[in-house]
Amino acid sequence: MSGASLIGLALLLPVVTAVLIPLFSARPNVREGTTLVGAVALFATVTQLVPSVFEGEQPTLHVIEVLPGLSIAFSVEPLGMLFALVASGLWIVNSLYSIGYMRGEKAPRQTSFYVCFAVALCGAIGVAFAGNLFTLFLFYEVLTISTYPLVTHRATPEAVKAGRLYLMMLLGASTLLLLPAIAWTALAAGTLNFVPGGILGGKLGNVGLSLLLALFAFGTAKAAIFPLHYWLPAAMVAPTPVSALLHAVAVVKAGVFTVVKIVVYVFGIDTLAAAGAAQWLVYLAGFTVVGASLVALRQDDLKRRLAYSTVSQLSYVVMGAAMASMTGVLGAGLQIAMHAAGKITLFFCAGAIAVASHKYKVSELAGIGRVMPVTMTAFLIGSLSIIGLPPFGGMWSKWWLIVAAAEQGSLFVIIVLILSTLLNVAYLLSIVATAFFVAPQGQSDHGPTKIAEAPLACVIPLSLTALLCMVLFFEVDFLEELLLGITSPSDEGSPDG
Repeated sequence: MSGASLIGLALLLPVVTAVLIPLFSARPNVREGTTLVGAVALFATVTQLVPSVFEGEQPTLHVIEVLPGLSIAFSVEPLGMLFALVASGLWIVNSLYSIGYMRGEKAPRQTSFYVCFAVALCGAIGVAFAGNLFTLFLFYEVLTISTYPLVTHRATPEAVKAGRLYLMMLLGASTLLLLPAIAWTALAAGTLNFVPGGILGGKLGNVGLSLLLALFAFGTAKAAIFPLHYWLPAAMVAPTPVSALLHAVAVVKAGVFTVVKIVVYVFGIDTLAAAGAAQWLVYLAGFTVVGASLVALRQDDLKRRLAYSTVSQLSYVVMGAAMASMTGVLGAGLQIAMHAAGKITLFFCAGAIAVASHKYKVSELAGIGRVMPVTMTAFLIGSLSIIGLPPFGGMWSKWWLIVAAAEQGSLFVIIVLILSTLLNVAYLLSIVATAFFVAPQGQSDHGPTKIAEAPLACVIPLSLTALLCMVLFFEVDFLEELLLGITSPSDEGSPDG
């Protein structure tokens, strides 16, 4: 198949899956089998685009010209290829996990749940392959609207309130900030296309570049940059598979991916570096990294602790992009993939604990590692990857961010990364220590413990994603080579392969 056909198929498959799922609402096994088949087919389609991207090609698909100079078009470049691989690959394990979790909780409205999931993946693939800012904006909003019913799935007053905040912050930021930024870009550059090296070189002064970058950074509220981050912890009232979708598969990854793509293909690394227009964003992202980690330390609710961890870890991506160097962008791109594997593992573990033992708070987890050893071993692996220790994938993104900071002589970024790592240890490994080394309430340290893991449909996915954390450490060359395919007019500052 041609590149254009593969792009079209990748966009169409989640839509077809969403249409088919309701036809089997009375037959849960077939309904969920349809979801899994759709997820596998999407990943297989996306992977077929990889060889051409590695060869330096950029498969494109032009759909329609809405207005002169304003078209819906798609183009696959290295950053988009990475995001599409992450989103489509993790949809498979998240779908399998959802089966065990939703059945284990006897959750209502499971058909609409799987439909919204499929539509959200169409939005994520559209964002990944968008060939211009207009197309990206459309699919960015598809992603927002399709995930709103998932956030409010439980239909409790708390869920409805969280959903209202979710829509208000994400749609509000898009309408008031992101849309004006896109319009300003069109006026300044005369195009909205993503171009290697950017489209704003020589079009705006330093102040104009800084202001436009601020509109894009805050308008992309899915990136959860302070102070537009609160929607993410609030959304943790959703079922755990939704939390995994929000944190690892699509939503926040779409946010930080958008920031990196705009830095590289709209502003241009060289343009931002020469103007020093992104330095303020480095400081804001660093503040978010440390501040969110400190808040995470104080959270007793396990999912909220992991949510604030995500707010912190996502700002690694923003900080890497804002350093305006190829090395920083490499670290940012790797963090998208590494954080996805580590954080989906942690959320899968949190959901498994909830299904098997109905425990939701960190203070309730004493001895849970003895009852659920597989789950908590996976939690340990995910934690070590998030912390950035070898032999787990999270080490490499931190490594390249530190290298980028060293190249620029940025002591601030190095201190932020060190502080963040220490805080990661404090708020994640304390959970593991309590789970394995503190006896359950009412039991002695040496008493017998009955193992009671979650259903296999939960345990298998979290085991696979924990394994992925280790595989990414040894197979990072693939991702590095992919990301180093990002080109700009100047190769100065590019890291050695």
